[in-house]
Amino acid sequence: MRTAGQGGVIGLFRLGNCLMAALGALLAAVVCVGLEGLSDFAMEIALSMLVAVLFTAAGNALNDYFDREVDKVAHPERPIPSGRVTPSTAFAVSASMFAAGLALTLFVSLWSVAIFVVALVVMVGYEKFLKAVGFAGNLAISWLTAALFLFGGAAVDRMDLAWILAALAFLATLGREIAKDIQDVEGDKVSRRTLPMRIGVRSAGVAASVSLVAAVALSPAPYLLELLSIWYVPVVLAADAIFIYSALVLFKNPERGQKIVKLAMFVALLAFLLGGVL
Repeated sequence: MRTAGQGGVIGLFRLGNCLMAALGALLAAVVCVGLEGLSDFAMEIALSMLVAVLFTAAGNALNDYFDREVDKVAHPERPIPSGRVTPSTAFAVSASMFAAGLALTLFVSLWSVAIFVVALVVMVGYEKFLKAVGFAGNLAISWLTAALFLFGGAAVDRMDLAWILAALAFLATLGREIAKDIQDVEGDKVSRRTLPMRIGVRSAGVAASVSLVAAVALSPAPYLLELLSIWYVPVVLAADAIFIYSALVLFKNPERGQKIVKLAMFVALLAFLLGGVL
């Protein structure tokens, strides 16, 4: 077995995901204070982006540690099954990066510390227990997605808007995760007990649709509370239409439905960005 080299360790991080996490934290900050407000929180935003990178890299390394046996068959090219990194090294790297991220949040805000700690507990719980449970795992992934927007809001002291953005992200992600489980219901029978297996595919489709419709119902709140400008309205209406369409498509074609949800989430994020900047 080869020893762990720098390339192997970096391979644990999935740098593309890390970059997306940093951009997500930045985008949340832009939405919450606008472009003109960024300079007032430059250090906090920079630290939050770095923490997002550290958390994502640590989470990916932890995932590789827990999935090392499965990855021998499913992903033999990954650092641990390929022999480039030992399991103990992956675990140590993950723990070190989580610790560094937590330390940096102390220089951002108390909200940032709290969000990080809860996200860490959820991440570890997901890898150890919740991943195989199904719906609880869906909830965990949805929370981790939402937490990124909370983290960006905490950096600029605008939790009022960040909570709404996070709630929308949570509901949309939950609907998409359930749709993915409907799509994978046959393959998951070996190792997971997902919501479609517990209540049936049609009932799970209803649950996914309810989550998406709840996101639509919440979407007017930022404008009605005067947190975002009028520019938010037309774009979020387009996002709502796509969400509703995806909820209908889910019943006939879960794979297409969850892809449409992804498009709707992008449009909704654009709505928040325009409403916050313009």
